[in-house]
Amino acid sequence: MEEKKTLRKDVLCQCDLLTEEDVISFSNSIAEKLFSLPEYQAAKTIMYYANFNKEVVTLDMIPKTLAEGKRVIVPKTVHKERRMILSEVFDVEDDLTPGLWNIPEPKPDKLRPVDVKEIDFVVVPGVAFDEQGNRLGYGGGYYDRFFQDLRPDVPLVAVTYELQMVEQIPVSPWDRTVDLIITEKRVIDCRKGQN
Repeated sequence: MEEKKTLRKDVLCQCDLLTEEDVISFSNSIAEKLFSLPEYQAAKTIMYYANFNKEVVTLDMIPKTLAEGKRVIVPKTVHKERRMILSEVFDVEDDLTPGLWNIPEPKPDKLRPVDVKEIDFVVVPGVAFDEQGNRLGYGGGYYDRFFQDLRPDVPLVAVTYELQMVEQIPVSPWDRTVDLIITEKRVIDCRKGQN
């Protein structure tokens, strides 16, 4: 879809303009909001994406989650099969290494597969979002396939910069909306349509 490609390119170009200071400052603000969500506090098993480039820094959130006694899951991409292996992480430094597209993922000898049904809360990546909870991903379809296997009660929580919020995302029939969006400025509850 040409519209999606153009939007993806435009938003990623804007993200590239963020300074390292912006990324750290915005990510800290987002993390604070994430940790205070009742849905996060109630969850026992949290799945994070591992950040790369100028994405919201999730790797800094994992140690706090582990310290709270929660389980942390990070995906490993199986490119040929267009799917993800969900793996439990005990230590960011020790368990992860740059993988496909330089995205950190579990090392082969640290792979601890977890059933998708064990996940209680998902921190979702994306290039752009709208206030209705529509998401524009990177185009690989990995998360679209993964969402289908999740329990229906699992909250999908997008962490993103305010500059990645757009008026409207072009939607495909298989796209699933996220439940909550956290930016450095606000928490958007897409289930109620309220900010």
